[in-house]
Amino acid sequence: MNAPLTEASPPAYESGSESHLTAQLRHERDQARSELEDFTFSVSHDLRASLRHVTAYVQIIKEDLGPQTSGAVASHLDRVSQAARQMGLQIDALTELSRLTRLDLDLTTVAVAPLVQDVCMALAPTLGGRRVEWQVADDFPALRCDATLLRQVLMHVLSNALKFTAPRAVARIEITWQAHDNGLCVLTVTDNGVGFNPGYASKLFHAFQRLHGSREFEGLGVGLALTRKIVERHGGMVWAIGAPDAGCSVSFTLPLAHPA
Repeated sequence: MNAPLTEASPPAYESGSESHLTAQLRHERDQARSELEDFTFSVSHDLRASLRHVTAYVQIIKEDLGPQTSGAVASHLDRVSQAARQMGLQIDALTELSRLTRLDLDLTTVAVAPLVQDVCMALAPTLGGRRVEWQVADDFPALRCDATLLRQVLMHVLSNALKFTAPRAVARIEITWQAHDNGLCVLTVTDNGVGFNPGYASKLFHAFQRLHGSREFEGLGVGLALTRKIVERHGGMVWAIGAPDAGCSVSFTLPLAHPA
């Protein structure tokens, strides 16, 4: 049974003004989340409806014109369809970014090595016979994080490394870690790929920002933006170091499960 409260044992609840302020902040937070959900649903639903109309009418035009359609007109219609598909993917990406903003984290003690192995195996079918040399640390410490989201981060970062090492005869990808005194672990993925101009490093972690042309490397330019959002939700940070034709390293911090 708990001991009765006395003057020497102050109540564990907040004062009236502090309690009121806390309740007000929680209400404002919940209201902001609700408004964001409504906005995201509305934008996603309305934009998708418009895209369906565009795609449908392009198909109707093709059928009305029939086999006599000139090559130029057919090419223009194909470009419209391709743009609609691209916008659909962008809507998906923005919806995912919004979801990560309001997602409740499932924090557990996570073993990193099995997740890295799982992601590497999942990416293997995409290699198409390429030679890839993996150098993976064998002594990762346990982390305190959301395992599903950490897997997503690893998928984004390793997919990026594979994409930008495609021109290399042998791709070399290294995954290392370093513990910090502040209870955080730095995970780093380094590759020997095409690198990037370091003057534009800040753009890497924003949605739809690309440092290479879409004809060189496909993709939306959203994987690292999702990575940043996930890492920041865990109280960490992410950064990249690179140089043109000299490879790249992407590092991010997450809490250690058992800080030293």
